[in-house]
Amino acid sequence: MAMDALDWAGDQMCVTFTRGLDPAEVFTRYGADPARSRLLDADAASDLPTGQFAAGAVSLLRSGRLGDWTFCVEEDGVIGSWPEVLAALSRGTETYGVLSTEGLAVFQHWRDGQCLENFEPDLEQPPSEHPGPWWDRVQEALAEGEGFGMAPVVALVLDHLGLALDDATLAAPWPTLTVAEDDAPSAPRGDSYAGEGPVPPGAIEIL
Repeated sequence: MAMDALDWAGDQMCVTFTRGLDPAEVFTRYGADPARSRLLDADAASDLPTGQFAAGAVSLLRSGRLGDWTFCVEEDGVIGSWPEVLAALSRGTETYGVLSTEGLAVFQHWRDGQCLENFEPDLEQPPSEHPGPWWDRVQEALAEGEGFGMAPVVALVLDHLGLALDDATLAAPWPTLTVAEDDAPSAPRGDSYAGEGPVPPGAIEIL
């Protein structure tokens, strides 16, 4: 896939890929009411009030199923990087997450509520003495790939999952809604990525 077809994944976004769930269930696990979703293309979705144009911290979520996997692309927010949300998304299945915001980039892999890998690719050393299989793959993708921000990492995950989610595909109509951070599964202070960095695997007690 040409990297210039993944402009959406360059910066200021959060995306998750979850196996076997439909978009309605994904929205539910984000803490949103799927009954509020509408089928909107990218242009129409961009008119919804989010971020600084909404009351409080509000994210725009666009979700769709591609084969066995369901993506959820989030703009103007980082809810999809919270451990509580990823634990919920991966319950009974598995979820990959990529976050790229100003000053912070994170890759995560969760399975059945447990974090398998969680790291910032910008770090010179892995977060543990025994990094998981994705550490080297992500570092290589960033070193060799073309594209802005975390786009090479998103391309790596898409290739691994056998999915195509380029700009044209994402611009098409998909189930869309907005969700306030206050409505999402709670992220206790110190356990979120709201400017505090990633939480090491094992540091969170999954209930």
